[in-house]
Amino acid sequence: MAKPVIVTVDDDPGVSRAVARDLRRRYAESYRVLRAESGPQALEALRELKLRGDDTAVLVADHRMPDMTGVEFLEEAMDLYPFARRVLLTAYADTDAAIRAINVVDLDHYLLKPWDPPEEKFYPVIDAQLEAWRRTDRRRPGELRVVGHRWSERSYQVRDFLARNQVPYTWLLDTAPEAVELLKAAGDPELPLVVTADGTTLSAPTDTELAAVVGLTTAPGADFYDLVVVGGGPAGLGAAVYGASEGLNTVLIERHASGGQAGQSSRIENYLGFPDGVSGAQLADRARRQAVRFGAELITTGEVTGIAAHGRARVVTQADGTTVAAHAVILATGVSYRRLDAPGLDDLVGRGVYYGAATAETPSCAGEEVYVVGGANSAGQAAVNLAKVARRVHILIRGEGLERSMSHYLIEQIAGIANIEVHPNTVVTGGRGDDRLERLVLAGPDGERTVHTHWLFVFIGAEPGTDWLDGVVERDEHGFVLTGPDLVTDGRRPADWEPNRQPYHLETSMPGVFAAGDVRAGSMKRVASAVGDGAMAVALVHRYLEQA
Repeated sequence: MAKPVIVTVDDDPGVSRAVARDLRRRYAESYRVLRAESGPQALEALRELKLRGDDTAVLVADHRMPDMTGVEFLEEAMDLYPFARRVLLTAYADTDAAIRAINVVDLDHYLLKPWDPPEEKFYPVIDAQLEAWRRTDRRRPGELRVVGHRWSERSYQVRDFLARNQVPYTWLLDTAPEAVELLKAAGDPELPLVVTADGTTLSAPTDTELAAVVGLTTAPGADFYDLVVVGGGPAGLGAAVYGASEGLNTVLIERHASGGQAGQSSRIENYLGFPDGVSGAQLADRARRQAVRFGAELITTGEVTGIAAHGRARVVTQADGTTVAAHAVILATGVSYRRLDAPGLDDLVGRGVYYGAATAETPSCAGEEVYVVGGANSAGQAAVNLAKVARRVHILIRGEGLERSMSHYLIEQIAGIANIEVHPNTVVTGGRGDDRLERLVLAGPDGERTVHTHWLFVFIGAEPGTDWLDGVVERDEHGFVLTGPDLVTDGRRPADWEPNRQPYHLETSMPGVFAAGDVRAGSMKRVASAVGDGAMAVALVHRYLEQA
């Protein structure tokens, strides 16, 4: 940690140097002494210290300064460092003004000039102020701070992005004292405000800006690779690990965060090798680090919008217009949860309505009535996790029971948790709320009813989001990518398909382009099978390259 700071401000250069000299002589080992010659100059220095996350212990200001008096300076400095001890330097004639300042800025002490010898008249005062400051209960800010409105969709998205990319941060409501100080120091920016450890500020940043400032890679390091993997879920991470470990120059392009839907799972208990279970975030982080160790490049906030064949090369185009070429491509874009078609909910996304686990919101559900929509494993895992803090968790499903789509071990767990209630044959037909979700309208066996809640987590259906592949590779009626044996007619293959060539098991209708994981038609929609797809796709890429 950086040393705490002692700030001294005096418009007389001689006095200013003398104060700083005496302070450094005694306190330089444990404190950094910062000298300024005007109130505005000192305030600017304090703003920079605040943005960097440095703490200030004592403020020593001369009373008579032309542009800003010492009292005026200390009054403004209080907004930035309310816990800093405040000392006013005065001449004998100004003692009355100093006494009045005690009531204006809660002055801790005033010192008469001159203070020689400092061992008798100066150091005992500063020693006492430093001791009082050290005893003060001050919350140390985190390395990265995010200031935002509690029910802002973009504030939620920023927190979700950081959490899913394993970036530690401190979340501050815009009304909290520390948040008010940061906003003032940054000039009242648009929310959410992100402040890094070195004082860099980002006002309402995009994901790309956020990724760059926290050290995530946002652009490929080369123009051509052996293998481009599109998507960073279990299938994509598996492909990156196996591709890089087997000598392929590999780059993975992910739009949001490593792990995909699985990365949001609070606990995966049926994955091989983890008898006590593992969280999706932990599994994704281990796979990401493993891929990087083998030499794969991992790109975050890259959005692939097109793919084309240029001779034997396969070229992917990103939303910003940049292109990356490779000998082969693996599509591992996964799926996203389908939106609930119910009036009022779209306006409340990120403000009580969440698609996926939204783990950053779990602590806020303490003591609340929480609703989970969906009957598959992701919904069950989320319900079990939320039940640890919520007063009651309600699982809403269309069918008669959970047996059709949820693993047996998870059904048994839910049955044994007293504060989880399953509501069969029940759907959400509407939502209401002003600045946040307040009520849900449910339709069930007994008709329609309204429930009061601030929390709805949705895990329904699976949409592959493959419209960008229209006319490029063949897909089924739901948008899932067709591969291998499913390409049963020559009419589904492009004109440049080699005569009499049979596609490999995971190969799409474009030679050299493979699909793995949930985006592939007929996949099992399980973490283990997705990882297996990624590994198999790499083996087929090797075979394809050998025959190219």
